[in-house]
Amino acid sequence: LGIILIAGTGSICYGKNEAGEICRAGGYGYLIDDEGSGYSIGRDLLSATVRAHDGRLSETVIAKMVYDQLGMTSIQQIIGFVYDKTTNKKDIAALAPILTKACELGDEAALAIVEKSARSLLELVVPVAEKLSMQEGSLAMTGSVLLKNSFVQTAFMALLKERYPAMTCITPKRDAASGAAQMAFNRMQ
Repeated sequence: LGIILIAGTGSICYGKNEAGEICRAGGYGYLIDDEGSGYSIGRDLLSATVRAHDGRLSETVIAKMVYDQLGMTSIQQIIGFVYDKTTNKKDIAALAPILTKACELGDEAALAIVEKSARSLLELVVPVAEKLSMQEGSLAMTGSVLLKNSFVQTAFMALLKERYPAMTCITPKRDAASGAAQMAFNRMQ
């Protein structure tokens, strides 16, 4: 019973109330959904890179960080990487940690991506909380975006607190591998 928000490579919110009703929001894949996920952050970082190249975005440290991580030196190489048939969603999501570094430097474009991601994650929680009448209690957060990016986590928690003052956020006490090992051990008993 409760609500879980997962924001890793993809994003989804899932909940179950005491009446046994289930609701989910998001999780429909990177081509049409997964906002607030590592993939969408990576895509936004790439977008900031090309927009900065064109002059549509003021100076940002994101571009240099993207070039450095990908080992590239031109916008043509970046475009080639993005549209290469062998590039997959995990390759794009692997850029997401750049966001933390850029935020630590106070980069405005990075801080805007954080705000966009946090709002997108709140958008996943609202329909689940409303349909299940679970506007208070605990929201479990997991996934690399929420657990490893303190900027996104802090922004999301502030928006959640604003919307649902009686809802608190919890994070896993152990990682997924520990949970899988515990489940296997329990089945052996």
